[in-house]
Amino acid sequence: MAIDLDKMSKKELEQLIVDAKAAMGRAADRERLEAREAAEKVAAEYGFSLSELASGKTARKKASATGSAKYANPENPMQTWTGKGRQPTWYKDAVAAGTPPEAMEV
Repeated sequence: MAIDLDKMSKKELEQLIVDAKAAMGRAADRERLEAREAAEKVAAEYGFSLSELASGKTARKKASATGSAKYANPENPMQTWTGKGRQPTWYKDAVAAGTPPEAMEV
């Protein structure tokens, strides 16, 4: 596709620039879509979604972040604690009252 720029008028050259910029934008969009599809395919081969990789979080990290209950309040079994992080008031009060931690294990 050879275009003889020397034979084009100023108006034709300006329109060519406008058309070329629009074509470049469409080409960039097309390449971005192709790159995303390729990245999603590779991520899926490893068992991840592209959004998981982009955020740096995986489903396994989210599931283990909450943890399962290790201790339950003897007075209200609905109140539980994983044994990690800050001790709940009911746990500290029970230990202070002489209840051994093993007695509160779930």
